[in-house]
Amino acid sequence: MTVPVMVVTGFLGAGKTTFINHLLMADHGERIAAIVNDFGAINIDAELLQDAADTVIGLRNGCICCSLQGDLLRTLRLVLEQRPPPERIVIEASGAADPRGIAEMVMDPVLWGAVSLDAVVCVIDAQEVADTPARVEDPLWQAQTRHADFALLSKSDAISSEALARLSARLATEGKPVFDLGKGLPLELLLGSGAGRDRPPPAPGRVSADRFCNLEWVHAGPVSRTGFQRVLQEISPGLLRAKGYLVFAERPDRIYLLQLVGRRAGFRPVTLPDPRGCRLVLIGDAGTFDANRARMALETLSL
Repeated sequence: MTVPVMVVTGFLGAGKTTFINHLLMADHGERIAAIVNDFGAINIDAELLQDAADTVIGLRNGCICCSLQGDLLRTLRLVLEQRPPPERIVIEASGAADPRGIAEMVMDPVLWGAVSLDAVVCVIDAQEVADTPARVEDPLWQAQTRHADFALLSKSDAISSEALARLSARLATEGKPVFDLGKGLPLELLLGSGAGRDRPPPAPGRVSADRFCNLEWVHAGPVSRTGFQRVLQEISPGLLRAKGYLVFAERPDRIYLLQLVGRRAGFRPVTLPDPRGCRLVLIGDAGTFDANRARMALETLSL
């Protein structure tokens, strides 16, 4: 049996994990295994998907498109050995990854006949594009959208109809279907489309993830919410993405999930089976985000 593989790509904070969660929980009746790659040692996304898929495996410390290719190949073979085997595999790439690297792995002769590249879908944060128009000129953003079979727009309800029409028109010029996730999942197209099966081997010249730097911060106890908000504002220049779990001294009985994308940040209470204090992953542009300075600022919260 050949297992179809869906690759989910998209820029940092686009909403890939949210999309995959909705896909896994949808009424399709398939056994799906999810492989998740976070750009850092703390794999937040894998934890957020843990209850939704039949199997969730996190790849850490790099991006699949480059340094983790061997890990991905081994993980795919491990997943295929499960009994019963999955009926579909979904691979979530890091927001710093060029999807061509993953396509190369799925098309590797070692896996010939065991898996097939069913589709590459790109989740696009419509609000982030509206707030940061220069994003569409970013080489990584362009690579992620260009090599996708479908474009899926997230957070479209936060922008004007005119801005949404402009973004949809731009994507449509590339000849790919555009879907608004706010209107539901087009399951009949996303599952079993076969859109990626006849694609030629990826061309050389992938966009490197070296332009990004990341910081993982772990603290065993609670921190001041006011103090954390002050530090976050201090280190935000150059910060593209932040996510993780926080316990605040003001409410030590609760765990909060932080999601920051560009200039937008929010907290929401969550339930974890194994709470472990504060755990954060911060990703920024290597030219503007000072990871050492950010670490020192965060460490002041534990004093």
